Amino acid sequence: MKETLARLITNVLNPFLVGFVVIVLMAFEGAGTTAEAIKWAAISLALSVLPVLAAVIYLVRRKKLDGVFENPRRQRTGIYLLAGGLGIFSWWLLRYLDAPGALEATFAAGAAAVFVFTIINFFWKISIHAAFITGAAAVLIIVYGGPAAWVVLLIPGVIWARVRLKQHTPAQAGVGAILAAAIVVLVFWGYGWLAL
Repeated sequence: MKETLARLITNVLNPFLVGFVVIVLMAFEGAGTTAEAIKWAAISLALSVLPVLAAVIYLVRRKKLDGVFENPRRQRTGIYLLAGGLGIFSWWLLRYLDAPGALEATFAAGAAAVFVFTIINFFWKISIHAAFITGAAAVLIIVYGGPAAWVVLLIPGVIWARVRLKQHTPAQAGVGAILAAAIVVLVFWGYGWLAL
């Protein structure tokens, strides 16, 4: 039963879905119209979540990855490099096109996190699930304030699930969460969303 619950949490609160939700919300934050927000969401998703997900599925089918959410550290390098390259390009394009500030800051934080996690991945397997849910909580709390604080309640469940499935140690999950939150806070502070 515990393993089933852990798999359910892992599959539902996965980095792709969490990233999708945050990108859509940030596209609507600061966009003048619904049509404009949809445009920003479509551009952002087409340049980030969707190509990385497609690459992961392709690599799983070609047996280059053991699974979508279950793979050894060494198998992650190519995905990190792809996500990092797309993240930097997406951030630059959103900045160039004058996207909503929250969306641009979110991509800046994402690109910075992928850079840091790529370096860590050369010697240690950090939890991307824990990083995404914690980073998402940080972004949502910064942008929406107290009403978004409930998202923090999802973090322990995600960390528990990744440890329960033996995909990460508690340290790997905890460090992923802490680093993601710290990067989001620093980047959003740099963008003027926070006063530290």
